[in-house]
Formats: sequence, C-alpha cells, structure tokens
Amino acid sequence: MSFNSDFLTSPHGSYKEAAEALAAAQSRYVANNPLSKKQHELAVESLPGGNTRTLLHTSPFPLCMKHGKGTFVWDEDGHKYTDFVGELSAGLYGHSHPVIRTAILSTFDDIGLSLGSTTTYEARYASLLCQRFKLERVRMANTGTEANLHALAAARHYTGKRKVVVFNGGYHGGCFFFGGGEAAPNTADKGDFVVVQRYGDEEAAVEAERVIEETAKGGDLAAVLVEGMQGAGGCLPGSKEFLLAVQEAAKRASALFILDEVKTSRLVPNGLGQELGLSPDLVTLGKYLGGGFSFGAFGGRKEIMDSVYDPRVKGSLAHSGTFNNNTMTMCAGHAGLKEVFTEEVCVEFNKVGDDLRERLNDVAKGTRLRFTGRGSLIGLHFREDGTLESQERADLRDLFWFEMLERGFWITRNGSIAMILDTPKEELDRFVDAVSRFLESYAGIMTL
Repeated sequence: MSFNSDFLTSPHGSYKEAAEALAAAQSRYVANNPLSKKQHELAVESLPGGNTRTLLHTSPFPLCMKHGKGTFVWDEDGHKYTDFVGELSAGLYGHSHPVIRTAILSTFDDIGLSLGSTTTYEARYASLLCQRFKLERVRMANTGTEANLHALAAARHYTGKRKVVVFNGGYHGGCFFFGGGEAAPNTADKGDFVVVQRYGDEEAAVEAERVIEETAKGGDLAAVLVEGMQGAGGCLPGSKEFLLAVQEAAKRASALFILDEVKTSRLVPNGLGQELGLSPDLVTLGKYLGGGFSFGAFGGRKEIMDSVYDPRVKGSLAHSGTFNNNTMTMCAGHAGLKEVFTEEVCVEFNKVGDDLRERLNDVAKGTRLRFTGRGSLIGLHFREDGTLESQERADLRDLFWFEMLERGFWITRNGSIAMILDTPKEELDRFVDAVSRFLESYAGIMTL
C-alpha cells in the first residue's frame, strides 16, 4: 500500500510514526517473553501454527499462559495480568471461584463422570435454563457452534426449507462466520446462506427486510439468524428497532427467527432478547453457562423442539453427543447460574461494565479510539477519523495490545474485552488510567 508523503508527516496521520512505535513495541515483546517464544517453537512441532484455536494466534508468537487464579493470569515468563479476555465471555466466573470449585469436587467425589445415561442433573439444569431464559424446551450441546448447528437443523427440518439469512459481521461459531459480507470458506452448508450487508441500524433494517422478502420469494427460506449484539464483529449492539424489524420480516416470510445469545445472555437477567421485547422461535446459548466447561444449548417453542428432537416422535431428528449431558458441566453450570450469577448479580455486574465503557470513552474523546458494547462485554476500535464508518487502523490496535501487556492487562489482540465477576475496582481504575496514559504517550498518532 502506498501513502501520500504529506499525509505521512502530518501531525494527525503518521503511519510512519505508528510503524516505528509498533516495531519498537514488538521488539520489547520478544525480549520480555523468551519462554513463550520457546514454547511456541515446541508447539509448532505437533500443532499446525502451534495452537488449536486460531483466534489465539498472534505474531510474532502468542503468549503462553501458565496458570490463573481469581481474575488474574500468569504467563510462562512470570508476568501477571488482569484477565480481560475472560475466555471470550465463557470465563465469567474467573479461574478459581469457590462455588464452582465445590461443584466440581462434589461431582467428582459424589456423582462421577460421564454416567452414560440420562440423569437428574441434566433435567435440573434444563429446568433452570428454561426458567431463566423463558424457554419452553431446551437441549444441551457442547459449544455455541453446536448449538447453532442444531438450531439451524431444527429450522430446516421444521420448515422443509434450506436457506438462512444472516448478517455481515455475524459470528455463530467456528464454522458460521460472515465477516467481510460473505460466508467464510469453512462455513458449513456455505451455499445456503444469504448475507445482509448491513447490521444494527435503521438502514440495515430496511435492507434486511428487502433481502428476507426476496429470499422468501424463492420458496426456500428456513430461518433468519441474528445476534442481538455482534460479538466477533466488535461488540456492536443492534438497535431494538432493527431487531424487531428483522423479527417481523422473518414472521411475514414464514421463516423461523433464531436469536444467537451465546454471548449476550449474560448482559441482562433473562437474556438480551427478553430485554428488547423479542419473541424468537429458537434461542442459542453457550459460553459461561458451562461453569467453566465446554457447553452449548438451544431451545425455544415447544412445538418446534418437540416435533424436531423428541425421539418419541416419528420422523424426528437424532441429536447425539457423548458429552451433551456430561455430569461435570451440568453441575458446575447449574451451580454458577443458580448460586453465583443470579439475576440481581447480573444487573449489578453489567452496570459496572457500562460505567467502565463510559469512563473509557471519556478519556478517549478526541482520539482515534472508541469503545462499544453493552454491559460486561466491550469492544475497542481504532478508526482513522474516530467513527466506526471510517478506515480501521489495525496498526494502532496492535500497538495498543502490546502496550497493555506491558501494563499488565490481558485482552484479545482484536480488541475484545469480556469482564470477569469480582474484578477489583482498583484494576478497572488502573485500566482507565493505562488507556489514558497510552493515548497521551502517542498523542501524535492518536489525536484527531
């Protein structure tokens, strides 16, 4: 890519200065983390790229964490970090919550692992999930990806149709990503998805209504799948008006409306859909609801769930999975939701998140940095003119990531923050101060 030389030397747009700062930060990173580098070199001998989760790969090599306790993690080189990765929202309870620990130990000692049968523990947890998230029926899976896979299978079986309308920037699991306005190469049933190019606002609602109507005319539209707030898309909330319009368009087209709450169910007590007045046909869940273990769930209207997945019904679909009702997950997940993340705790926790995001945006005023999100899920964006519509500055985001590591904060390199319960207030204050100091230190390339 080439740049105008005047722009390179301008006080507000120096790509050259940013490149120099980034190179220096990366050099410090390499020098500070020799054991992570060594571990990466060992890992590539058995793992493609040295990891088994693509998102966690970073250049020149990823940090390798050694252990975690409470809301902190330590890497192989002994550096301590406040954990803002929060396992991409699955780590809500932190790394050693006493209630989760008790549930794990009592399950191991008193129940046992993988009993190979139905159990009272899965029924108990299903009842709590239905009550909490206002579902008539629910079935368990192992991940949010699986939850969406089975929800889509339900929609196709129930309607007898194939096509699914989704949205640009949407992420519904490892094989359902629609960034860049199209289905990723590894998308399952790639040819069955129709991607709406906008998300979240009034213009997006108009486009969605048009796309849903046009797709339905082909006679093969099974479902519309949408997040109430796009997670991988950068914690971008959809407006209530947008989501209601999408829901109504799906209803007019006789397509099922599927709301992906794998991340957003933690933002309000009964899930974001309930807060926004939505009535989805199916809902998908996951992440933190496993109590630290792998988990997914999908549920909704009983006439859909019973006709598609009740094995007593002739022609129903098989839904198998060795670990769907794993006793450890059923008990830890239940303990976390019932005893720790109560509705009252959910409200207070997300107020803390809203306050943190507001404070961060206050210190970022007049810069290229902007924070989005809702409650305890926050996205950060570096943009050329400070608006989400302008060009992304990945170089500034990378610089920020390196600098925050040096200050003791663990976030994802793509700019995602998922808060953990009971993160000390002084650590939140320290993060706001670190962001402020970062923007001051690099005022020449950060200030608009």
